[in-house]
Amino acid sequence: MNNMHNVWAKRFEHYIGEVMKYMRFVFTGHIAIVLVFIIGAGGYQYSEWLKVVQPDFPAEWLIAIVIGVLVTFSRPVTLLKQPDQVYLLPLESQMKSYFKKAMNWTFWSQLLLPTVLFIVSIPLLKEVTELSVAEIWSVVVFIIVLKYLNVRSEFYYRYVSRGHSIALDRIVRIAVSILAIQSFLTDGLFGAVFLVMLAYYAFTLNKKMINQPVPYEHFISLEQNRMMSFYRFANYFTDVPHLKGSIKRRAWLDVLYKGISFKKENTQAYLVYRTFVRTDDHFYLWVRLTVIAAIVAMFITIPFVTWIVVAAMAFATTLQLKYALMSAGEFRMDMLYPIPRETRKQAVAKLLRLLAFIQAVLVMLSAIMQPQFYIIPVVILVVSEITLRMSK
Repeated sequence: MNNMHNVWAKRFEHYIGEVMKYMRFVFTGHIAIVLVFIIGAGGYQYSEWLKVVQPDFPAEWLIAIVIGVLVTFSRPVTLLKQPDQVYLLPLESQMKSYFKKAMNWTFWSQLLLPTVLFIVSIPLLKEVTELSVAEIWSVVVFIIVLKYLNVRSEFYYRYVSRGHSIALDRIVRIAVSILAIQSFLTDGLFGAVFLVMLAYYAFTLNKKMINQPVPYEHFISLEQNRMMSFYRFANYFTDVPHLKGSIKRRAWLDVLYKGISFKKENTQAYLVYRTFVRTDDHFYLWVRLTVIAAIVAMFITIPFVTWIVVAAMAFATTLQLKYALMSAGEFRMDMLYPIPRETRKQAVAKLLRLLAFIQAVLVMLSAIMQPQFYIIPVVILVVSEITLRMSK
């Protein structure tokens, strides 16, 4: 058992080190400033909305649905690796203590978000319900217990079913979790009935685990996908060396190439445009940052805050795409041809200006109902151009 504790401790230490290595590039100074403005503006608008919210607003159902879905998705963090299905096989009888550590970390690492969201919703509950302070805070304890049971249930189900039909399991637990929270908010202890149902479900699955072999392949695949998702996210902020982006055809974007005439001097323009369109990392980076800017511009009614956020998104878009498209660490066939090096830089600049223009139009259209929305495209285009010229 001590061996498994040591194995988990070493892997957990390596995992935390790996996460922190990349997270320091994610939460940089300008991102922190943007988050402060977003949280501040969001808090201000939330407080203003609470002043006019109707007494019949279905706060219980809204909170139950959001929190219920969050606590249900409890994908286990096992930190298992590919060689484990061979090297840990002789220690399979001791894996129970290893998985106990894994479930504990899964629980604590995933508890923060639903708890914080419920705490944020407390002012809403005070406005539209008659719940006392003690009753409201008892819901926090209820959510903690509900999350604990969902973590156990999902792990046990994956262990027993080898990962098959996980969607069906989640649909059932989502329904139970939503009804549990809604019932506890409206009928008090009646919500505990659903906790008992979920606890019995977890107990039944745990009994089925007895004498079953460890599903190494499923848990290893799950862990690899989880870490790959993290690396893709980190790759938007810094270069992740061992990450290989996928390529897709995207024939519906072939129209972008039609403006490039068939000439020798346009060789790099064609390659750069096609690289952006077909590479998932580049394409989805632009899409996500544009969507974030559009959502902020749509819902925040404070022009100054909106300008800061869209400026930060324009800066991040231009800087990261320029770095990605100009990177020439690998060999490319165009290096064999007598094409001046500066043509690639010119092609990248042309593409980035086009993307900045499209981004500016989309964000402006999203904010068309907000005051001074016409300044947003100016901010995006100016920041993008300055970033393009000033960055190396």
